[in-house]
Amino acid sequence: MRGSARGQVGATNVAAAGVSAGRAGHCRFCGTLLQHSVVDLGPSPLCQRHVHEEEVHRPEIFYPLHAFVCERCFLVQLGLDVDPAEIFGFYHYFSSYSDSWLEHCRRYVETMVARFSLDAGSRVAEVGSNDGYLLQYFVERRIPAFGIEPAENVARGAAQRGVDTEVCFFGEAVARQLAARRGRVDLLIGNNVLAHVPDLNDFVAGLCALLAPAGVLTMEFPHLLRLVEGNQFDTIYHEHFSYFSLATAEEVFAHHGLRIFDVEELPTHGGSLRIFACHASGAERPAQARLLALREQERAAGMRSLAFYASFADRVRETKRRLLGFLIDAADTGKQVAGYGAPGKGNTLLNYCGVRTDLLAYTVDRNPLKQGTYLPGTRIPVHAPERIAETRPDYVLILPWNLKEEVMQQMAHVRDWGGRFVVPIPEVQVL
Repeated sequence: MRGSARGQVGATNVAAAGVSAGRAGHCRFCGTLLQHSVVDLGPSPLCQRHVHEEEVHRPEIFYPLHAFVCERCFLVQLGLDVDPAEIFGFYHYFSSYSDSWLEHCRRYVETMVARFSLDAGSRVAEVGSNDGYLLQYFVERRIPAFGIEPAENVARGAAQRGVDTEVCFFGEAVARQLAARRGRVDLLIGNNVLAHVPDLNDFVAGLCALLAPAGVLTMEFPHLLRLVEGNQFDTIYHEHFSYFSLATAEEVFAHHGLRIFDVEELPTHGGSLRIFACHASGAERPAQARLLALREQERAAGMRSLAFYASFADRVRETKRRLLGFLIDAADTGKQVAGYGAPGKGNTLLNYCGVRTDLLAYTVDRNPLKQGTYLPGTRIPVHAPERIAETRPDYVLILPWNLKEEVMQQMAHVRDWGGRFVVPIPEVQVL
């Protein structure tokens, strides 16, 4: 076990890192004025800012939640940035509470070790390493690894797993400090972190600075094509500053001296991409066939045209009407609906649809930090999963719909009393 249990957590303090250098209302990558709306979800609170009992009667801050598309680089992004310290200073999301996600990460480590011949002489780092959910598998193999995580409370969870963690917001200045102190890394990882970055150019420049000359960078992020085609509007929230196609990701990375040479399409989070990148000079890593195929798929879908995004808002409004129709009908016929999960996407959905406890009695979550709190905005109470068996609701609304198979397996006893599961996205379905 390296540094973290001996004081690395909290060791780095970079107050200004992670604050956007862009101008409000302009593209965070290319600076173009944002004039084209994708969807306006109205005012919404921060999706992981859960309300505690003593705060129930206090007001909350609501921020505009409005996504735009840049007419030049086609980066989809929020028009307003919330200070990252407000979002990530104390964070309620712990990756390790999803069994299927842990299995996904274990398989990733197994594959990367084999593909890139990683061993005890290699260096691995993860940006946005959360509670050590992924790096723990490198530690088990005695491959030197460290995490970079801005939320100190989450980083403490990584320390308990023996994962050495730097607590800071990542950017070019931090990357250069880390490269000088720890050395540049052979495998640099970022899972579901690229979307969380307000200053995109500073962040990607940092990736280039920390990656060893012959190193490989992998990043996973929800695929914008799947978001739009699958009506996944609930994945839009203040933590997610940007939403990427492969083409736009390639443009951003190329601007900072990095070249994407391979890509995998993944089922996670409703459809994600895992990109593989190297320094632009890395001729030994030619473009793979599946990269070329996905480029053509996006081109054929029309993702580099404004028309691709034009009907999205109408489909979002239709989903809102259908979900409210289902919940109102259930209430009118004396049926109880409870929720499963308290994810960020659920809070976007419930706040946009105006759902309160008259339509959704409560929700449950495996994360003890969320139990005993209330969802932001809606003030729907969060209980432990055992609450479902105690109250026997007629319907269980699965808010993390991307994990529906895992949830239905964990909660199979709901069917014992005739209860049924419901997913809201891409459309309301009773399962």
